[in-house]
Amino acid sequence: MTDTHATPGGPQDPRREEEAAGRGPVIRDKRVIDPETGEVRKPADHQPEPHEASGAESDSSFGGDVGDALPGAAGEPHPDTALAAERLEEMRRMQAEFVNFRNRTQREREADRGRATGAVVEALLPVLDDIHSAREHGDISEGSPFAAIADKLEQALGRFGVERVGHVGEVFDPTVHEALMHVPADSPGVEIPEGATEMTIVQVMQPGFKIGDQVVRPARVAVADPA
Repeated sequence: MTDTHATPGGPQDPRREEEAAGRGPVIRDKRVIDPETGEVRKPADHQPEPHEASGAESDSSFGGDVGDALPGAAGEPHPDTALAAERLEEMRRMQAEFVNFRNRTQREREADRGRATGAVVEALLPVLDDIHSAREHGDISEGSPFAAIADKLEQALGRFGVERVGHVGEVFDPTVHEALMHVPADSPGVEIPEGATEMTIVQVMQPGFKIGDQVVRPARVAVADPA
């Protein structure tokens, strides 16, 4: 027969060790379901998983409203609060850059349009000068077909911001006028508006044109000082 007793130095039976110690047999309940409550038992040495611990902390660590600063350790701001402020500042900076870009693009577009219109006006200057000369010499009578065409041309240019400069009686402005002659105030045919105190245009030899603040061509005029 085989001896059931453990050989010296061999593995010992835990029950015999407990009996030898005088404690008697130990009964352990290893049932997974608790017979009294019907719930699943957890092992005594069960440790919460990292995600369980973090989830519990996340559920109870912040009880404020949306937009409030997240609490940190020892009352310090939560790292996410600083990150949110940084992202908000970046968003504001990008918004400001976009507004500047939009305004700059709008200015460049208007400048390009002005240059293009100026090029067209420069090409039409000889035609506009002929119309002015014909009117000065009475070659264009009011109500004639040619007068109607001249009026339509000037009106079309006006819709693009083209403005004629240089009129008799205006105060001389060196930014838009070019003085070719300076005549005495008592010269024959010279008329200066009453109450004038500055150099005044008394004759327009060639009208000028401008588009907004852009001068396409200054008006060539004769001027006189008030008496």
